[in-house]
Amino acid sequence: EREAPAYDHQAVERNKKQLKKALTSDFTESSFSLSQWPIQIKLAPINAPYFSKCNLLIAADCSGYAYGNFHREFVDGKITLIGCPKLDAVYYGDKLASIFASNDIRTVTVTRMEVPCCQGIEAAVADAIRRSKKNIPCTVATIGINGEILSSKSI
Repeated sequence: EREAPAYDHQAVERNKKQLKKALTSDFTESSFSLSQWPIQIKLAPINAPYFSKCNLLIAADCSGYAYGNFHREFVDGKITLIGCPKLDAVYYGDKLASIFASNDIRTVTVTRMEVPCCQGIEAAVADAIRRSKKNIPCTVATIGINGEILSSKSI
């Protein structure tokens, strides 16, 4: 037990406001907002207005959790689709080829983890672009299991 000042509700509210301001000063609401829904590759419609002239992010599920600055560096300004080539019982190449062929996609960015199973999402995107018969610039960022970007390459 120790002596303590009486509870001051106004002081608590002031401290809460200061803490909230400190926690949100580096971030804006838009940096955490998705541009569309749904985001799962399996659920995304092939013809959606948001695909028109978009920059598309195709992210392996884990990449969004592994890389701390994911929203700012990858999601911001892009239409986002996510999936896991290991756990989803579907080949993404077919759906993505249809999306690419049916829409005017400006660029594609793929984020994947360094683990072997994530090669599947990169391969599916490359296959889908080839099958769409379109020349869509595509960049792949590989994220390490320790949360750093290991490499970035064009495919």
